[in-house]
Amino acid sequence: MNPIDSSILRTRRDFLTTSASGLGGVALASLLVEEGLLAVPQGNEFKDPLTPRKSHFDAKAKACIFIFMAGAPSHLDLFDPKPKLNEMAGQSLPKSVLDKARFAFIKPATATLMGTKRTFKKYGQSGMEFSDLVPHLGSVADDLLMVRSMHSDEFNHHPGQLLMQCGVSRFGMPTMGSWLTYGLGSESRNLPGYVVLNAGRGSSGGATLWQSGFLPSTYSGVLFRTKGEPVLNLDNPKGLPPILQQKGLATLNSINQGRFEKVHDPEIAARISAYELAGRMQASAPELNDLSGESATTIEAYGMNRSEPKGLGGRGKSGDTYKDFARNCLLARRMVERGVRFVNIIHASWDHHSNLDPELKYNAGAVDQPIAALIKDLKERGMLDSTMVVWGSEFGRTPLGENRGGNKMNTGRDHHPFCYSMLLAGGGIKGGQVYGRTDEIGWGIEDKPVHPNDLHATMLHLFGMNHERLTYRSQGRDFRLTDVAGKVIPEWIT
Repeated sequence: MNPIDSSILRTRRDFLTTSASGLGGVALASLLVEEGLLAVPQGNEFKDPLTPRKSHFDAKAKACIFIFMAGAPSHLDLFDPKPKLNEMAGQSLPKSVLDKARFAFIKPATATLMGTKRTFKKYGQSGMEFSDLVPHLGSVADDLLMVRSMHSDEFNHHPGQLLMQCGVSRFGMPTMGSWLTYGLGSESRNLPGYVVLNAGRGSSGGATLWQSGFLPSTYSGVLFRTKGEPVLNLDNPKGLPPILQQKGLATLNSINQGRFEKVHDPEIAARISAYELAGRMQASAPELNDLSGESATTIEAYGMNRSEPKGLGGRGKSGDTYKDFARNCLLARRMVERGVRFVNIIHASWDHHSNLDPELKYNAGAVDQPIAALIKDLKERGMLDSTMVVWGSEFGRTPLGENRGGNKMNTGRDHHPFCYSMLLAGGGIKGGQVYGRTDEIGWGIEDKPVHPNDLHATMLHLFGMNHERLTYRSQGRDFRLTDVAGKVIPEWIT
């Protein structure tokens, strides 16, 4: 139940009971508390909203690093080899197929199939196939679950990104990181429970991809920056003495505490928690960002010393993207070590309507080595069993070459919600397997379709949470991450 509704009911009940028994009893109780002869009534005091809470049942995962490739990478050029597509390049699809599809830019009447220049190789004991653009991910194939049968309800970026992050494609809904910290709290006292790290030019979804929606704002993602202050406005203004800051915060805390005791508004609890956390972060965030204690071997493994490749870039480049993404992966491991519950690494954009080959090469080169290093690092430190790593996006790309404006085939692919691929590792995920199958050209799913709600239900299950019980009442109804759908997929679980 919403805490405000609960408080209103409790206040009404308290009034009736005290009226029946006489207000003298209340006065007596107050005097006894003042004399130390009666304990302070429980339920009115402030409790940190991020205090760790028990899961519904035993959990395999304790933390999640969700690596979101905003813009939709091409599954056909990275994870789902289709020799038949190359054979059929230049051919048209039947009108009956095209009439059922919806495209962002493609003109169906003149669209033809486009093959791939990429080559694929089998890796590990599992024989999992990866493109030549992601050999480092291939090196951890036996730790990975490759899902080739994801599908989405949305064909445009922002709605698709909301569906993947929030379980529904509507504004104002909590993201999965918010739901997880709401359900389980955080084991970190000095860092937020939910942190966001950006690389590249930024996703089209912006801050809606780490919002808390109707959940208290303490469960929102906190954006850490790659340069300057780790968190905007975290440092004290110049000239503000620490003692003055402490007195100001103490006064604010007293005012907020008094108001919280009267109305029990969870946003007040969130505000108190935010002020206290900010104070602790002023010391802990700089230490987190100080990588001087990391070995040269670790820095090299993550690829933090890589230079930007010459002649490549495009949609995925903004500043030193290669170094920024590598740093974010290493920071994610350090955050999980310090008890952060959910880290969302976002890299954009993979929206390759044109220049697919050079720009996909740039993006894949930016993320391939650091993600593989992150998985290996977690495993070597004994953390992979309890840390779930997820690589995914909002949808895939068409087997058709783009022909916007009715022109000849472009050099890219359009939005494709009918099937795409994702990768998962650790946190109870059964690695070394490929789940689901697409048809011979990568247009649709032939076996074991997976909706984002199924993904979320399974992720929550591994965190010991029943997705149907993790709810929050808002606007007269109970909401959940999986909306009214979602099923746990047992084949994914060790």
